[in-house]
Amino acid sequence: MARGESQQPPVSMPSYLTGRGGMRGGRGAPVVKPKNFRGTFRRILGYFAGEKPLLAVIAVFIIIDSAIGLAVPYLTGRAIDAMSGGAGHVNFGLLGTIVCVLLAAYGVDAVVVFLQSFLMAGVSQRIVRLLRSALFEKLQRLPIAFFDSSPHGDLMSRLTNDIDNISTTISTSLASLISDVIGILGAFIMMLVINPLLTLAAMITVPLVFLLSRVITRRTHLLFKRQQAALGRLNGHIEETITGIEVVRAFNHEPRAVEEFDAVNGELRRVGLRAQIWSGFLMPLMNVINNLGFAAVACVGGVLAVQNVITVGFIASFLSYSRQFSRPLNDMANIYNTLQTAVAGAERVFEILDTGAEPKDAPDAAPLVSPRGEVEFEHVGFGYRPDVEIIRDLSFTARAGSRIALVGPTGAGKTTIVNLLCRFYDVSSGRILIDGGDIRGYTRSSLQSCFGIVLQDTYLFTGTIRENIRYGRLDATDGEVRSAAETADADGFIRRLPHGYDTLLAESGSNLSQGQRQLIAIARAVLAKPSILILDEATSSVDTRTELRIQQAMLGLMSGRTCFIIAHRLSTIRDADIIMVVNDGSIVEAGSHDELLAKKGFYAHLYLSQFDNMEI
Repeated sequence: MARGESQQPPVSMPSYLTGRGGMRGGRGAPVVKPKNFRGTFRRILGYFAGEKPLLAVIAVFIIIDSAIGLAVPYLTGRAIDAMSGGAGHVNFGLLGTIVCVLLAAYGVDAVVVFLQSFLMAGVSQRIVRLLRSALFEKLQRLPIAFFDSSPHGDLMSRLTNDIDNISTTISTSLASLISDVIGILGAFIMMLVINPLLTLAAMITVPLVFLLSRVITRRTHLLFKRQQAALGRLNGHIEETITGIEVVRAFNHEPRAVEEFDAVNGELRRVGLRAQIWSGFLMPLMNVINNLGFAAVACVGGVLAVQNVITVGFIASFLSYSRQFSRPLNDMANIYNTLQTAVAGAERVFEILDTGAEPKDAPDAAPLVSPRGEVEFEHVGFGYRPDVEIIRDLSFTARAGSRIALVGPTGAGKTTIVNLLCRFYDVSSGRILIDGGDIRGYTRSSLQSCFGIVLQDTYLFTGTIRENIRYGRLDATDGEVRSAAETADADGFIRRLPHGYDTLLAESGSNLSQGQRQLIAIARAVLAKPSILILDEATSSVDTRTELRIQQAMLGLMSGRTCFIIAHRLSTIRDADIIMVVNDGSIVEAGSHDELLAKKGFYAHLYLSQFDNMEI
């Protein structure tokens, strides 16, 4: 539940958000230090456990592909020797056999590579589905405080961009990495078989390759991490600007919004450019090193050929093997470089997966069955931060079926009280009882199912009106949906819509008026049949005529239920059984409307000031 008051909770920031601008919309904070690459990579590999049978098949295909790749240079060398006989003699029989074998090998290799790519694509998509499902499921179990301090666009970036990077790397890089390892070992063995001296000449490039890879990938790891963080900030800015486009235009903030976008986009460009430049250094420098190795092998091979130590065909085979040895080294360095993006995204995903979820139900927690709706606060204290107390020694009792109004200045703690009642946050001290039992002793699902909530900012989901009303009770029949809409006084306008209850709503119900959205929200609460109803400024953003309709609809909703009503328009809560005046986290007055007016205290001052303003 959004708190809806000026006193925003100063929630302490998780460590992984301090590098992304802090609270929603913030930017420019330093980036957190990257985590351990190997540990994160091993954790990604842990998701392959359920794919072992297919991975075994893929491994067989990789081995076949590698074996064919190792056989081709040898056969090519023999073909060259078959054509280099003395006095122009060509062994056509041997040459024809080798050509047929090569054609068959290339055909088999094409089929094997296709099947390997096809199976690996399926494996990668299933693993990414597991990751995305685990992340989304974890988001549903995180405490409300997490979302208070997390930029929504950054969370969306983790669900989309970061996981997409993991998907791309899994599908394209891991199979190549295994193939490269096999290729390097096979090529090295074949090189030793052909000539150890040539092998030694080819090995001079290996230390240079590893040194270059280490220098560049150390740099790109940090840069790709910063690039993903900058992308998250950019998504956050886009999300909040588009969501608040009406406010942006109302305050003529478009030029400033563009400037802010350009600043964040420029930061992403700068970081991304540096990351791409550094990663772009790798392959050209690798080619220079490999060409040096190739030249060394050619020189040594030429000397050996002149001395009749080795044939021209074996030199050609060795050069091919040296290419097969050096190219995978280049590929592995390049793959490791591209892994930086995937690992950076995986770190951001795992940071959320490792975040503590809402406390689990106590082992002896019992379901809240058929609640009557009696509520009691006993010396409740609470603060969003340990050093800042918002609610102080709060005690009151609400009888089952009574209407309790909470009034007071903005930031007094009214919405915080109902947040604690719904157990969106746990109290710091004292306890809250429902039907005589501590709410922490009930299972969370059964506790929260006894509440119906209608907020000032009504949120409707993309879908039909029928689906939105049924949101709290998926098993409700069409008749029950229509009955709830009639109780909420929404049936009339719904029937007048082109498709009635099957009318498709746009995002947040933007194709309906504010009053219509509020009536649907009330119908949703009616259908849920809650024992305790919470109305948080449910009529503050609608006109007077619509407010009267909504109030009339809420009378049917409140009948027989314990109701907590938060309102700044004091005229809307005159008929409440008890009006509690909240100020600075404490109840300063309580009583009926007439009793509080007779006291001529805080409530009377609030009420008369509103009355005077209306008279003006």
